[in-house]
Amino acid sequence: MQLNHELPDYQYALRSADGSVARVNERVLTHSFILTPDSLSEDWPVAALAELTTAHLQPLLALNPELVLLGTGARQVFPPAAIMATCLTRGIGIEVMTNASAARTFNVLAGEGRRVVAGFILEPQA
Repeated sequence: MQLNHELPDYQYALRSADGSVARVNERVLTHSFILTPDSLSEDWPVAALAELTTAHLQPLLALNPELVLLGTGARQVFPPAAIMATCLTRGIGIEVMTNASAARTFNVLAGEGRRVVAGFILEPQA
């Protein structure tokens, strides 16, 4: 049996993610970031879910997604209703999950050609 290494047809793939570290392609990230299949923004200033405001969602929404994935770290923690409403009132879906689950979901949706934007909250290591 011949095995072929299939390269994604998008620029950025999440290789792994947990509560404090993520690997996008071969780059190791230790601060919160925003990711689309074709862009990476490493300067998302959210160090913890408790800090997240509707203003923090604006850079994600500016990318015109059909779906926002919010990775909340090692545990799934839902943000306040106002955060969810910021997406839903614009007709944009939002899914909240652990970073590991969001990484897997991102890769599946990006592979399907969906307009997905992911915000990953990475908490600083102690």
